[in-house]
Amino acid sequence: MSKPANLPQQLDHMLRQAVALQQNGALADAEALYREILELKPRHFEALQLLGAISLQTGRIVEGIDLLNKALAINAKQAPLHSNLAYALNVQQRFADALASADRALSIQPKFPDALNNRGNAQAGLNRSLDALASFDRALSLTPAFAQAWNNRACVLRDLGRPADALASCDQALALQPGYPDAWSNRGNALSDLNQPEEAERSYRRALELAPGFADAWNNLGLTQIDLNQHTQALQSYERALAANPDAAETHWNESLCLLQLGRLEAGWQKYEWRWERSRIKATKRVFAQPLWLGDFSIEGKTILLHAEQGLGDTLQFCRYAALVSKLGAKVVLEAPRELTRLMSTLDGVDQLIEAGEPLPPFDCHCPLLSLPLAFKTDLASIPSHTPYLFAEPEAAQQWRERIDAKADGRLKVGLVWAGGNRPHVAELRKNDARRSIAFERIAPLLAVPDVQFVSLQKGPPAQQLADYPSAPDIVDYTAELDDFADTAALVANLDLVISVDTSTAHLAGALDKPVWILNRFDTCWRWMLERTDTPWYRSATLFRQPAPGDWNSTIEAARKALAELAT
Repeated sequence: MSKPANLPQQLDHMLRQAVALQQNGALADAEALYREILELKPRHFEALQLLGAISLQTGRIVEGIDLLNKALAINAKQAPLHSNLAYALNVQQRFADALASADRALSIQPKFPDALNNRGNAQAGLNRSLDALASFDRALSLTPAFAQAWNNRACVLRDLGRPADALASCDQALALQPGYPDAWSNRGNALSDLNQPEEAERSYRRALELAPGFADAWNNLGLTQIDLNQHTQALQSYERALAANPDAAETHWNESLCLLQLGRLEAGWQKYEWRWERSRIKATKRVFAQPLWLGDFSIEGKTILLHAEQGLGDTLQFCRYAALVSKLGAKVVLEAPRELTRLMSTLDGVDQLIEAGEPLPPFDCHCPLLSLPLAFKTDLASIPSHTPYLFAEPEAAQQWRERIDAKADGRLKVGLVWAGGNRPHVAELRKNDARRSIAFERIAPLLAVPDVQFVSLQKGPPAQQLADYPSAPDIVDYTAELDDFADTAALVANLDLVISVDTSTAHLAGALDKPVWILNRFDTCWRWMLERTDTPWYRSATLFRQPAPGDWNSTIEAARKALAELAT
């Protein structure tokens, strides 16, 4: 078919029509016209870029990127195209490419708020929060009424541990655009960080009124319902989130934690495998040529690598499964972090112990430690609860016994840990770390109990609080002499009791079968389940739970009374 002689005028007329349709929201009609133009002239610059914009608007990101790249091949001097491409690449989480595209847009047009906003999102995706904040601030200095930039700015302020500023930024976005669901949901996140779950819930509900299929808002509502001790409702919220986005790894993961908390272990372990799809954990997933074993084939006569993952407490809790694996007739190789390697040499069922980072021996299959409960189909009745399964080195324990007994002079010997580790670079962990830890001065009522010799087991920066507390009674502190958990185990073996917040030392005491009182936050970690004062994981453990979020005073008072009884 020959092209009409007056093709340029015809294309011009069609383009004007398509643009008018696009501006009036008739996207499908506009798209059909752009496609007609491209049939007549495949390298028509305006049709390529405008059709690319429609593709992005309607969520067809791959097609949009292809069209924008075709347009840029014709004319690379257009800042809006580079900026739109940056937006699309951010959606695909290709943050380094998105940043390069945003920077190209800004090299052409330095005062371009859209490109600055897209650059900020790319920088946030690359964990460059301060750079991202600077980009959003620059965009807002040029266009103060840019609601999306206020909203995105709130996200990086949260990442920077500034929830009150994040809340103010969300409120700016909502003053400009009251019907903005993302800003309502992010407002809920900031309120959650500020430990205001009821207010957070109201913000999520508003987001969901505006956008009933908003998966992230349903997921965040579920998390806040956990904070409010509404676990059944949280499961319903996660269900709604997964109906809207079935592949949302974070939601599957949150659902797993909720199921485990409720004691529905078998369903919980299956969902727990979604942890490897989470963006925060994906990078730490070990990839081996050998198959993953989840109890689904015989390992008799085979060598299996069990490898530690996540925190030291997790490794201390789940290394107990090595003995069960060994009983299936396998040779067990256990890889563990340096701090735990010497202690793990006392663990039953391990044929070879490897320090993390050392070369691995040949093996036939592997399993991460926290997948072992799934492999063994562990339910409440079948938790391998025999303790002790880890042991102090006898000679080192004897040396500590002489020192500690001389110091205690017949009094009760009690170890103390008041703070867990601090991981400020991860918002969810930062919140948990802050909620599970106590300032040293908060435990002062315990210290007033007579006939007790307290021993500090606190490591890390919070240990300094002991030196800073002017009227600290007679607490002995040998932590400078503790290099690894085998050292700590030898010391703990000589105590009558350990009182600890939810941290690795509590797991160590439990694994050694030493009496341990765990001072536990209201929004408890999944492993301690709900409303119990005991735990099937450690028969020597007693849980002292916060009766309400943040209420350490009641928890400490309950522990003080119990300690006073024990001491007499």
